Amino acid sequence: MNKNLTEYIQLFVDWLAVEKGYSGNTVSCYGRDLKEFANQTGPESPVTEINSLQVRAYVYTLHGRNKSSSVARKLSSLRSFFRFLLREGTITADPMGTISMPKQGKYMPVFLSVDEVFTLLEIPNADDTFAARDRAIMELLYSTGMRVSELASLDLPALDFTTGMVRVTGKGNKQRLAPMGNPAMESINAYLGQRDNLQQDRLRRGLDLDGDALFLNTRGSRLTTRSIERLVKMYAQRAGIASRVTPHALRHSFATHLLEMGADLRTVQELLGHASLSTTQKYTHLNLDHLNKVYDQAHPMARRK
Repeated sequence: MNKNLTEYIQLFVDWLAVEKGYSGNTVSCYGRDLKEFANQTGPESPVTEINSLQVRAYVYTLHGRNKSSSVARKLSSLRSFFRFLLREGTITADPMGTISMPKQGKYMPVFLSVDEVFTLLEIPNADDTFAARDRAIMELLYSTGMRVSELASLDLPALDFTTGMVRVTGKGNKQRLAPMGNPAMESINAYLGQRDNLQQDRLRRGLDLDGDALFLNTRGSRLTTRSIERLVKMYAQRAGIASRVTPHALRHSFATHLLEMGADLRTVQELLGHASLSTTQKYTHLNLDHLNKVYDQAHPMARRK
């Protein structure tokens, strides 16, 4: 008996989670996008009968109520789904074969100057209950360039204070090593005593420890990505740079500052955990002031009287 569209979508998202090792958030995004398509096309529709006309009708409904980036993401989810069905031999033709992806505006990463980063890192103070933890979080985000989801899932054993390296688990459960830097390690060490107290308090309340989670909330459980985003935004507001600061902006700043100081693109690609060099190339947007300064210092014609 042939499965319907909804059943095949479930097979696909299970495959993403189990076989591809995608994170729960990524799998959920695929599931939501495909459920939206199924609701319009008919959840009980035989997947073998879906054609390009139905896909085009769905695309038509997306335009006007979604940004081009959202449309592109939804169509990418759909394309991955039908390619999965093709590989499995469930369908013989791809309904997405004649569908073009929408053109998107050129994306420029938001990043901070070095002075702005240093100002942000100095904001947590003795009046903040979790000043040591919060500074350690921001130091680690900036010194390693890791994603906020990677930092939230970080466990204490992943940190090697002898070598100064942290083992980061990225997309698809791929692991990479990243240098932490002395300021980040000092901040983490300053926080570990508070972490121990939070764990002890959790045990006294009869609760199990949340694994080896590095960053904990007031209940002694793992700090969520949303909480990390909120605390970074809060300190950014106090620093007067709130409109531009997110955990991802610190990742952008990490990459930008490395390139400005002469790091090669391949090294930055490895440190960021990018599968493709083309993804890293968006950071080659060094500001004109920096380029002019380098030119004035290095080019013979610029120095000529």
